[in-house]
Amino acid sequence: MTESSALLTDRYELTMIDAALLKGTHDRGCVFEAFTRRLPEGRRYGVLAGTGRLLELLREFRFRDEELDYLRENAVVRSETLDWLAGYRFSGTIRGYREGEVFFPGSPFLIVDAPFAEGVVLETLILSVFNYDSAVASAAARMVSAAAGRPLAEMGSRRANERSAVAAARAAYIAGFGATSNLEAGRTWGVPTMGTAAHAFTLLHDSEEDAFRAQVDALGPGTTLLVDTYDVERAIETAVKVAGPGLGAVRLDSGDLPKLVRRVREKLDGLGATETKITVTNDLDEFTIAALAASPVDSYGVGTSVVTGSGSPASGMVYKLVAHRTVDGTGEWVPVAKKSDGKASVGGRKHPVRRLDERGLAVAEVVHIVDEGDVPDDTGRDLLVPLVTDGEIHPEHLGADGTRRAREHRERAMRELPEQAFRVGRGDPVLPTIFA
Repeated sequence: MTESSALLTDRYELTMIDAALLKGTHDRGCVFEAFTRRLPEGRRYGVLAGTGRLLELLREFRFRDEELDYLRENAVVRSETLDWLAGYRFSGTIRGYREGEVFFPGSPFLIVDAPFAEGVVLETLILSVFNYDSAVASAAARMVSAAAGRPLAEMGSRRANERSAVAAARAAYIAGFGATSNLEAGRTWGVPTMGTAAHAFTLLHDSEEDAFRAQVDALGPGTTLLVDTYDVERAIETAVKVAGPGLGAVRLDSGDLPKLVRRVREKLDGLGATETKITVTNDLDEFTIAALAASPVDSYGVGTSVVTGSGSPASGMVYKLVAHRTVDGTGEWVPVAKKSDGKASVGGRKHPVRRLDERGLAVAEVVHIVDEGDVPDDTGRDLLVPLVTDGEIHPEHLGADGTRRAREHRERAMRELPEQAFRVGRGDPVLPTIFA
């Protein structure tokens, strides 16, 4: 592995460049766009995540000696194409939705203006980032809505590979989760981290009381004690005995949660630990979180469901060429579109706008077909922001600051959605997508 992101791609991206260079069409001006054909079945909206990560990866999209040697040794492309790749630097312009924006089918959330070879080689990278990150963010946002203001923590690293674990923690944070168990997500993206002890720590000690005392000695009485290794009620008695009535929280990781949580609350209150919080972490998703709405739960920890998109691990996003310049010397733009059954696209350069009613609530996603440089005459909220201009990445989208801004924007964008968007049950997209 190297620091380069250039081989995080499919072979045919490079063989297309190889053929285009041979034909002389590699530098033909093109417009590519990324969009989702449909939301996962039953979902009412999606939340876009991955922009900051993509731009960081774009900065490292370089074919260095290690990458070129691999391509040469495996005869992936011709030597002339290797020379072109060695000098690759994205010089085009990218506009798109602000990270954290909500999205709907058919509307382009990313528009790439670049010569064909420069734009097409980014297809796999763009889709792998946005399809996964947005799946996590979309599922996480539903969980945030179901939690109705109660804090959530992401703790699914062990249910994902080591890279996607960090991406998932970031995406969940953008969608409204308050913390993650993943330290790399904290270091790289500024996501707050949390965590205390697992069952192994209790099992290490000769008694549960010894384990609790060791944890309280290290972390203080405000810590969270895991109380379901053995007998829950006895563990709560021991926890309050060790930490006192100022015990920060207890964690439940098993059992019939609605019944168990009520019993635990009664037990804590009876011992004088009325301010001690209850957090639950047992195979939660948006549906189980919603089912706990009437229970005295104070916070949730979610693992498998959030990092797998709660049953929809990809967002159905595609990347299509929608326009290119003529080669007859006029340089005019020609719309192009795929006509395949079930996979047809709409050609032409586009500009999406979200229309709002007099209350500031969204009523439609309107996608205008425009000429180069045109801005549609529409009173709706413009959805496009500059991400890369003439090869220069806009730094406000990067790093921990960019992640924080995406989280803030997600909160604003969600406030525009009509009330029915937040129902956990199945439904159609809450906004229609209209091509104008």
